[in-house]
Amino acid sequence: MSAPASPSEQPGPSSPAGVVVAAAALTRQQEVLTGAALDFVAALHRRFTPRRDELLTRRTERRAEIARTSRLDFLPETAAVRADGSWRVAPAPPALEDRRVEITGPTDRKMTVNALNSGARIWLADFEDASAPTWENVVLGQLNLMDAYARRIDFTDAVSGKTYALRPDEELATVVMRPRGWHLDERHLLVDGEQVPGAFVDFGLYFFHNARRLLDLGKGPYFYLPKTESHLEARLWNDVFVFAQDRLGVPQGTVRATVLIETITAAYEMEEILYELRDHASGLNAGRWDYLFSIVKNFRDGGARFVLPDRNAVTMTAPFMRAYTELLVRTCHKRGAHAIGGMAAFIPSRRDAEVNRVAFEKVRADKDREADDGFDGSWVAHPDLVPIAEESFDRVLGDRPNQKDRLREDVDVKADDLLAVDSLDARPTYAGLVNAVQVGIRYIEAWLRGFGAVAIFGLMEDAATAEISRSQIWQWIDAGVVLDNGERVTADLARRVAAGELTALRAELGDEDFAAGHWQQAHDLLLKVALDEDYADFLTLPAYEQLEG
Repeated sequence: MSAPASPSEQPGPSSPAGVVVAAAALTRQQEVLTGAALDFVAALHRRFTPRRDELLTRRTERRAEIARTSRLDFLPETAAVRADGSWRVAPAPPALEDRRVEITGPTDRKMTVNALNSGARIWLADFEDASAPTWENVVLGQLNLMDAYARRIDFTDAVSGKTYALRPDEELATVVMRPRGWHLDERHLLVDGEQVPGAFVDFGLYFFHNARRLLDLGKGPYFYLPKTESHLEARLWNDVFVFAQDRLGVPQGTVRATVLIETITAAYEMEEILYELRDHASGLNAGRWDYLFSIVKNFRDGGARFVLPDRNAVTMTAPFMRAYTELLVRTCHKRGAHAIGGMAAFIPSRRDAEVNRVAFEKVRADKDREADDGFDGSWVAHPDLVPIAEESFDRVLGDRPNQKDRLREDVDVKADDLLAVDSLDARPTYAGLVNAVQVGIRYIEAWLRGFGAVAIFGLMEDAATAEISRSQIWQWIDAGVVLDNGERVTADLARRVAAGELTALRAELGDEDFAAGHWQQAHDLLLKVALDEDYADFLTLPAYEQLEG
C-alpha cells in the first residue's frame, strides 16, 4: 500500500505542487523529471492509486480463499465473456505484427544499444524483474530510451574500448517497455506525502516523453504488463491507458499492451484479461518462473500434491505446464491476439564449445516446441540466441508474420489440468536445495548492488528466479519434504547449506572481494524470506528496504 515517507530533499522549482523528488540529483535528470512529466505522474497517482490499493487488498482476500479451498476455477460471473465468440482484440499495428523473436533486458546504456541492434524483432525494455529499482536505474533508464529514439545514444566499453552505436532505424528492434508490478512503490517520488506506485512512475514518464515521438517514428507506446492476477487489474490498466491518451491528446487505441500470464490466478482469466484490454491488447506471454512462484505462493499450504520438485526439473513439457501454454495459445488466437512463448536464458560461452552445443540444442528444441504449438514468437536473453529462435519460427511461419490463424480448437483444458502439479515424476533433491540457496544468495547480492539481470551458472537470471528459489525452500520446509539423500528439509538444514555457500564464496572471491560485496546481507535476507513463518508476498518488498540508491 502507499505509505508516507520522509523526503531527503524539498521540491525543486520545476516540481508541481504536492510533488517531491526525495533523492539526490542525477546527471541529466532534469530532462526526465520535468515539471510537466511529474504533473502527469501525479495525476495518475491521484486518480488511480486508490483503486490499485483496493486490488492489492483483493489479492490478499483471494489468497485466503485459496488457502481455505486449495482450488481455483474459471469464473462463473464472466462466463458470458468466454462464451461470446464475436469479440476480438484490436488489430496489431504494423510494428507488432511480426514478433517471432523478442530479446529481454534492462535499460542500461550498453543493453539499450545491444538489444536494439540484436536482430530481434522486439526488445522488452525492462524496468521490472531484470532491473533493480535504484533511483538511478529508474531515471537513467528512461533517459537511455529517450536518447535511443533521438539517435543520440552510444556506448564505449571501459575494458575493451569497443564502441557500440545504433544501426539504421529499419534494423532496430521495436521497444515494448515493461513497468514495475502493482505491488511495488517508488520511495523516491512522493505525491501529497505518499509514495507513488512504481508502475505509474515507469509508465507515466515513458508515455509522457515518448508517445508522440514514437508515433512520428511509425511505432507507438507499447507495454508488457507484469504480475497481473485478475481481469480487474487489467481493467485498471485499460482505464490508465484511456486517461493517459486523453490527457496528452494521443489518439485512443495508440497504446498496445501484452500481458504476462505469470500468475496462476491469471491463467483462469486469460479471456477476461484480453476482453478488458481489447482496444489496447496485443497479446499474452507465458512466463515460466513467476508462474511456478505463483503456484507455490498460492498453494504453499495445500499439502503434498502441490509440492514442486527442483525448479529445473519442471520443464514446459510437464502436463500442467502444457495445459497452461496450450490454453494460452488457444485463447490468444481465438481473440486475434499474439501468443508469445517463454525465455531462453542460456548465456553462450566463448570458452567452451561443447557447453554451447548442448545448450543450443536445448534452446532449439524448446523454440521448436513453441513454434509447433502455435506460438507466434518467443523470448531470448542473449543476442547469440536470436538466430536459433528465429530459425525455429521461420520454419513454421515462413513469410507470414504470425500464425494466429491456427486456432488450436483441439485444446480442451479443464480447471484441474492447470493444477495437476502431482502429475510430475520428479521429486525434490538435495542438489536442488543447494542450487536454490546458491542462486538465491548470488542473485540477491547483485540486486542489492543495483543489478537485476545477473549471470549465474551460465544462465541469465532475474528476480523471478530468486522468487521461485526462496519459495521452494519455504514450501519444502513447511511440507517436511524428505530429499533423495534421506534428509528432511528443515530450517536448520537450510541454514547449514547457506552457511556452506558463504564459506565457498569467501574462498572463491578472496577475503577482500567478499568483504566488498553484500554477501552476508544477501544470505540473511534469503533466510528471512525462506524461513519466516509469515510468507512474504514478494522478496523484492523487504529487499527494496535494503537497496542502495
